[in-house]
Amino acid sequence: MSLNNRFSHIYVEKKIVDNKNTLEILSKFKDSKIIEIDNYKEVFSSNNQDFHLQKLGQNLILASNKPNMIYEGAVVCEDFENDNFYYTSSIINCVYDCEYCYLQGVYSSGNIVIFVDIEKVFEEVEELYNKLKSLYLCVSYDTDLLAIENICSFSEKWYHFIKDKKDLKIELRTKSANIDKFLNLDVLDNFIIAFTLSPEEIALKNEKYTASFKNRVKAIKELQNKGWKVRICIDPLIYTDDFEKNYSEMIEYLFSEIDKNKVIDVSIGVFRTSKEYLKKMRNQNKKSEILYYPFECTDGVYTYSDKLKSYMIDFIKEKFLKYINIEKIYI
Repeated sequence: MSLNNRFSHIYVEKKIVDNKNTLEILSKFKDSKIIEIDNYKEVFSSNNQDFHLQKLGQNLILASNKPNMIYEGAVVCEDFENDNFYYTSSIINCVYDCEYCYLQGVYSSGNIVIFVDIEKVFEEVEELYNKLKSLYLCVSYDTDLLAIENICSFSEKWYHFIKDKKDLKIELRTKSANIDKFLNLDVLDNFIIAFTLSPEEIALKNEKYTASFKNRVKAIKELQNKGWKVRICIDPLIYTDDFEKNYSEMIEYLFSEIDKNKVIDVSIGVFRTSKEYLKKMRNQNKKSEILYYPFECTDGVYTYSDKLKSYMIDFIKEKFLKYINIEKIYI
């Protein structure tokens, strides 16, 4: 599907109809029906929505940012030994449709919301940065920002925003191979591009619309050749009958293609989600082998048993230790 036909309907909050970012986005969708609304929640939070049905034909909602869009990083998320760990979400939902994605447990709507006036977020971040003097910020939290770059250019906007702020480090996490812009930009040490990798079988079967595993590896290689250092995220680890075979082959292929010395670090984590989210996720995916695995619940979080979790993590860690020093592996 061409970009022009990507969304049949685009809902726009009246207050940002004339915003320059709104106009830039709308210029790419000549055939979409534009509907003005007062508040994005009129559409996004309406009753009787079907997340996965909407994923088959997503609509786009353009909204204005609300105050306080910067949040402290969750304890369950890896901070990679950075002080002042925060995250921000300028986009809700994703163009991808991963079977195990927690977003389907959070939102009833599968439509995408872009908070177009990202400059307001920049103002909040700058204020926090000036106060704390250093900041580690994840900007691709409730979406895959790189996957939607051709629509809103937010990744590039973040790049230019932090260019002169050496102690403001951001992480852009992705399953996309949409890296062309970054191949033509100067390398920034404080801009981390992090690729989430899964074995080819899982990427094809359970990560709908994402770049294939090999295309993600190709993107990593191209970025490395331009001087970028990348982060590798094996998170979530998914247990299957062929767990050992699939992940062994994945890691072997990865390091046959990329430069191990230009990997900043590696993050490893197993599938985990809250009790409340998993219930909703299972309702959305009644045939999902991943989601209907007999997880154990501890303190309201469902994940694999301690024994299996330790086995999975140790197995992957040992495979990476053939190529990466243990100091670069985060669990």
